[in-house]
Amino acid sequence: MNIVSTPPDAPDARPATDAPDVPGASHTPDAPGGSAAPARRDAEATKAAILRAARHLLARQAHADITLKAVAERAGVSPPLILKYFGNKDALFARVMSFEADADTFLDGPLEDLGRHMVRQILVGQRERGADPVLRIAFAPLQGEHGDVLRANFRAQVLDRLTARLTGPDAAVRAELALATLLGLGMMLGIARGPQLRSRPIEDIVDRYGPTVQAHLTDRPS
Repeated sequence: MNIVSTPPDAPDARPATDAPDVPGASHTPDAPGGSAAPARRDAEATKAAILRAARHLLARQAHADITLKAVAERAGVSPPLILKYFGNKDALFARVMSFEADADTFLDGPLEDLGRHMVRQILVGQRERGADPVLRIAFAPLQGEHGDVLRANFRAQVLDRLTARLTGPDAAVRAELALATLLGLGMMLGIARGPQLRSRPIEDIVDRYGPTVQAHLTDRPS
């Protein structure tokens, strides 16, 4: 299922929740008798900030035009710190172009309620994390050959996994239709920035839109 990776997350302006988490406690000694947990949390927060910055830039520029310096400036860290955590630019963007970790959460729900679960993940991702688990596929045309990697990852890590969960006839078609429906929601929220969708309670949208997605996932007897 692993291929390489995917690009950007949600679209325009970085939401307040996307502010870089630049740790400080990682440079302080552990309390006597304590553990390294705070330092590990700071490292994870820093890596998350770097990944968010790289996704943001990849949504707007070709991979070849993005420098580690630009990623570092957006994340609020130094370029050497990116090298420390990710090794090099190719390794960083391999992570950014992968849907693997997102798919683990995105598809982690009971099949009978998976439509609502995935709609909720789209909404929570954009509103609270400043990232979208699947919308980055919309930016594949910007990326040339890297866009091909993005498409291949999306098919293997999201589409094929969803298809494998479905029962009954035409599972592959139904999986594509469900994801197309979810991508439409993501586009309206993140690209068109529809004010009504962005202002309504998450569970209200889940209640309205979840059944639409679920209709493609549920095998109906003929």
